[in-house]
Amino acid sequence: MHLDLKRATFTKESTIGELFVDGVFECYVLEDVVRGAGEAKVYGKTAVPAGNYHLRITYSNRFRRLLPLLVNVPGGTIQFGGRRIDDCGVRIHSGNTAADTEGCLLVGLDKKTDFVGRSRDAFSRLFPRLQDAVAVGPVTLTIQ
Repeated sequence: MHLDLKRATFTKESTIGELFVDGVFECYVLEDVVRGAGEAKVYGKTAVPAGNYHLRITYSNRFRRLLPLLVNVPGGTIQFGGRRIDDCGVRIHSGNTAADTEGCLLVGLDKKTDFVGRSRDAFSRLFPRLQDAVAVGPVTLTIQ
């Protein structure tokens, strides 16, 4: 399975794009603001740098459940117990505004300025597909 995130709307508060699964529109994605070319990701403040990433399903200590994880994101961090691991990854989860993310990708079925709506519905639809795909082969995401 391959995911494409095409960023389209950039404001001072957030970035909103469209997520495609194997070429078919799936949902909208809200992220933190995008930094300029060549600037590093700032944990909790900026979007994932454009590029290609592998996706895994792992347990999130913060959310206490399995969630998608983009791995090897420059400037991304995850927590394993009491250890903080830098340059590892960021999550895909539900949420509505940049206040709901610390650099993660928030999915939604509706969009307005600096907002995605019906986020839980979007996540509930997307997550089982990602789980099934990860179980049988690699899942990749290209962010443009």
